[in-house]
Amino acid sequence: MSDAKAVPVLRVSRHLQIPLHELSWRFTTSGGPGGQHANKVSSRAEVRFDVASSPSLGPRQRQRLLDRLGPVVRVAASTERSQHRNRAIALRRLEQRLAAAMHVERRRTATAPSPAARQRRMDDKRRQADRKRLRRPEALAGD
Repeated sequence: MSDAKAVPVLRVSRHLQIPLHELSWRFTTSGGPGGQHANKVSSRAEVRFDVASSPSLGPRQRQRLLDRLGPVVRVAASTERSQHRNRAIALRRLEQRLAAAMHVERRRTATAPSPAARQRRMDDKRRQADRKRLRRPEALAGD
């Protein structure tokens, strides 16, 4: 077993883990009502991740994040009274935002309708045309 201590990481996906020391934190007072507590406690947590200079990103990961989110990703949380809970919420939001930006949509495979589906479609069209033809007045039905 190695003597190196495990570095705490933010696990975004199977292929992307960001060491927590790459994140920068800022704490401020929460806005809005709250009286004495809100005015003196810095419970709002803001976390920043510098995409452009992160050593933990590969070149394709960095380019994808730069294209979708920009050079710095900033997330804030101020919903809770506790700074600790707001930190956890901010980390979770950052993880979700990074995971969504890294998601690659699967390419659509073009398919053609089967012969049976084509036949059903033509039968339905014929049935509908007959139904409408039968609704016409007799004078026009001979056309």
